Amino acid sequence: MKQIAIGPEKKSGSAVVQGCMRIANMSEAEVDRLIKTDLENGITFFDHADVYTDGACEALFGKVLAKQPSLRDKITLQTKCGIVRGNEEHIKAYDFSKEHLLETVNASLKRLQTDHVDYLLLHRPDALVEPEEVAEAFDQLHSEGKVLHFGVSNQNPYQIELLKKYLHQPLEINQLQLSIKFTGMIDAGINVNMTVDGASDRDGSILDYCRLNDVTIQAWSPFQYGFFEGVFLDNPKFPELNQKIDEIAKKYGVSNNAIAVAWILRHPAEMQVILGTTNIDRVAASAKGAEITLTRQEWYDIYQVAGNKLP
Repeated sequence: MKQIAIGPEKKSGSAVVQGCMRIANMSEAEVDRLIKTDLENGITFFDHADVYTDGACEALFGKVLAKQPSLRDKITLQTKCGIVRGNEEHIKAYDFSKEHLLETVNASLKRLQTDHVDYLLLHRPDALVEPEEVAEAFDQLHSEGKVLHFGVSNQNPYQIELLKKYLHQPLEINQLQLSIKFTGMIDAGINVNMTVDGASDRDGSILDYCRLNDVTIQAWSPFQYGFFEGVFLDNPKFPELNQKIDEIAKKYGVSNNAIAVAWILRHPAEMQVILGTTNIDRVAASAKGAEITLTRQEWYDIYQVAGNKLP
């Protein structure tokens, strides 16, 4: 498995990350098998959030870890906080207050049955953020050994810079949506000085910012098009794209999932790809994408057949 050097300490992390958002309805035995499948395929990085099924995902994962303490030393554990849920998964608010951050992290640690997480990310921006409070919370969590490293999710450069002005720890990760069919952060850089839709810079050149500041991008929803509209792989809505992906997959002897992963990892920003699937066969197939380096032309061929024009 390809390794990504994260943050100023260049901590090693697997290029493919297992997302745990959908494990709540699995049995302990199924989660155990998923973790073992991940490890067998070189995936050692696991991503959680306190709001995933109202903490049920963390709690189930924690039960598996508690029964096999040796697993904790084999994995990198990440969680996110800052979203306040209402009824039926409705987002009630965002809360980066010191009180909320400390309370939710302690609750996550209890559910995960561990004394620390390797990474804590702020989960989407809080419009009412007071960065001094975030700094106080991070200082306390870090000094107590409960969080080793920090990052953000879905934030733009100036939001990150505002936090950095007050923080004493580096922000090492930014989770952002990216896939072959969701390429806004790439489009804006290609269509500079153009009047086409792709020229719209909706995120403040976050891709270039992260590269300049050694912030690792974690690409979420790598098989989705739009905002949770569905997967593009094997989707009859995108026949030409799937034909091209299948053609390249056949060349390398891998699945179309692997090519979708390889396309993201081919970018020199050295990103990580977060898998949302809990199907062990798809996990194994997708992990093979980290073993493939697409040619420059293959990358651009896929980009263009996905509906993007080069100026």
